[in-house]
Amino acid sequence: MAFTTLEVQEATDAVVANATHHDLFKLGLIYSTDVEDRGPNFVEAHKWFSLAAMMGSAPAKAYREEIGYELSSEELTLAQRAARGWLRENREAIAV
Repeated sequence: MAFTTLEVQEATDAVVANATHHDLFKLGLIYSTDVEDRGPNFVEAHKWFSLAAMMGSAPAKAYREEIGYELSSEELTLAQRAARGWLRENREAIAV
């Protein structure tokens, strides 16, 4: 299933406005499958699954672990840094 750039933007806007683990998980799913027939982006998917898992999503934890097997150690480091960076910049958007 390919997602369009518009669908990605809508999901991203929802996360920035008021991030829930459901929204973060959805972005992880989007990036783990396909965006406009470019294929998956596992680094980006891992980032979103990590953020969703941090907020208590059990499925996100499982998906993050699976995607981790697809990443090199350098890519895993990039994904973790991206998650920390997003959290620093958007902490106020997280709905707890």
